[in-house]
Amino acid sequence: MTVAYGGFTLLSDINFHISENDKIGLVGKNGAGKSTILKLICGLQNPTSGKVAVPSGVKVGYLPQIMEHHRGKSVIDETMTSFSEMFDLENELERITVQLAERDDYESKAYQDLIIRMNEINDRLAMAHSESPKVQAEKTLVGLGFKYEELDRPTETFSQGWNMRIELAKILLSKPDVLLLDEPTNHLDIESIEWLEEYLHNYRGSMVLISHDRKFLDNVTNRTVEIMLGRIHDYKVPYSRYLELRKERIAQQKAAYENQQKMIEKTEEFIEKFRYKPTKSNQVQSRVKALERLERIEVDIEDKAALAVKFPPAPRSGDIAYKGAALKVGYGEKVVFSDADIEVRRGEKVALVGRNGEGKTTLMRVIMGELDPMSGESRVGYNVNIGYYAQNQEDILDKEDTVFGTLDRIAVGDIRTKLRDILGAFLFKGEDVDKKVAVLSGGERARLAMAKLILKPYNLLALDEPTNHMDILSKDILKQALKSYDGTLIIVSHDRDFLDGLVDKLYEFRDGRVKEHLGGVQDFLERRKIESLNELERHYKAVESRPAEEPEKKTASQQEYESRKFISKEERRVRNRIAFLEKGIGEIEEKMKEIESILGNPSTKDDIMELTRTYLEHKRELDAKTDEWATLSESLEQ
Repeated sequence: MTVAYGGFTLLSDINFHISENDKIGLVGKNGAGKSTILKLICGLQNPTSGKVAVPSGVKVGYLPQIMEHHRGKSVIDETMTSFSEMFDLENELERITVQLAERDDYESKAYQDLIIRMNEINDRLAMAHSESPKVQAEKTLVGLGFKYEELDRPTETFSQGWNMRIELAKILLSKPDVLLLDEPTNHLDIESIEWLEEYLHNYRGSMVLISHDRKFLDNVTNRTVEIMLGRIHDYKVPYSRYLELRKERIAQQKAAYENQQKMIEKTEEFIEKFRYKPTKSNQVQSRVKALERLERIEVDIEDKAALAVKFPPAPRSGDIAYKGAALKVGYGEKVVFSDADIEVRRGEKVALVGRNGEGKTTLMRVIMGELDPMSGESRVGYNVNIGYYAQNQEDILDKEDTVFGTLDRIAVGDIRTKLRDILGAFLFKGEDVDKKVAVLSGGERARLAMAKLILKPYNLLALDEPTNHMDILSKDILKQALKSYDGTLIIVSHDRDFLDGLVDKLYEFRDGRVKEHLGGVQDFLERRKIESLNELERHYKAVESRPAEEPEKKTASQQEYESRKFISKEERRVRNRIAFLEKGIGEIEEKMKEIESILGNPSTKDDIMELTRTYLEHKRELDAKTDEWATLSESLEQ
């Protein structure tokens, strides 16, 4: 199968088969042709040559990146349309039952055919009726992030991202034989991604998935098909294992190619040396024919273009980079979250996580001074200079400016001489730098906005969904650059693999509140998974036992228990903070030991003044953390 546009060949003579229960991750750079393959499979596009064969009776469910959404129904009613086939079967069963009751030609073929059809329908309904359709729809929608009280709202009152979740729920509930999913996690928050991951892991059917989420691919796929420069390479393993095998394959190809080239070179030398000697003519001709018949080994050309990012050293700021106390934030009369206490210290790497629409981007706007809180205090620390990456690059970048002009307009000093190098590191090369912003893709605009952050030595980076348009390799490089960055980081992201090992504290935005979680993203997810299961269980128990009763009144002893429970939560928060401080104290002491070792025996290359300055900074930070640790430890003993 080949797909070509004019003189450009996107996919060249590709060939692969989807078997039953295959869970395929379709990978490759942006623009490699991944989405095109999904469109070819579901018949929305035809190949230039070759064919796509889907067996009759196979049901295909397709979720594109961009889609039109239905209007005029509530969320639950629109989702229930996925059961239309089941409802049609139930209506048909009812008609057959009526016919059988009215007929008495029990021996006729027509009567027997009705009996057979009734049994077929009963079998299909029995398989589908593990739970009532409405319960299935509710659980799927809640798993994808909706609240129960939102299910009766009209679909048009939700954003495009939330409507995408409705379409995804409909596709999952229709239980197709083959699922085609194009970036399904783009509009999902972390918890919804976890739910979808578990659903797909247990899904009985075939699937072809496009995703830039490494962890998601590893957990739901068992086969990886790579598209590279118009060709495909098929690996019967998940993504991480594919990377290892791919590296081995290319190394083996190179070794075989080099060996063959040596053999060809020696053969050609022999032919040239004895070409005109009659006694060697038979041997010469034999080797000429052998070269003609030789199947030449080719080495797959790797597309190694990827970001090459390194952030400038961060100037020193005060101990507190940002502090919000008793924050109440919203728009007009709508309160997004309230009673929020947020503290980000110098050098911390903090993630903001939670459902879409709960206030993560809103807090970013408050930090940047673009939005004033309704009440409470919001304060950026001493000498803090913020580099901001916003989601809405469409509104921030000047569409009439060029790629080069976007940087040139704000760059000052010596860095102006390095603008082309910086743009090259973000994959803008040659004529790309003269393109207007208006013609750039979403991914290119994202890279240009990130390039702007390299121009100045910021000591706090505030990044709102920076990886949404990046391929896996580019995300890995950006992650390493942020891990090496010595300033403070506040990041909004739903990419678990990107956050894992990068951040050491999270703020969860949920139900109008903001909650601090110390530790990494995996710890947070484990805690949230347990809480979510408990919430789900409580909801269905409540529905089953007291659908219309008044809320149960608490006795004095129950109120006392709730008070004790609150105290234990506060104690747990203090203990978590102590553990966090102990880890930080240990890391600082290690750094100070390294500097002491160098200062004890410095070489001519060592900058004694710079090392001393760094040592004193570490000492101040160590004293501050030790004092806080002592205060908190004392409070627990009282």
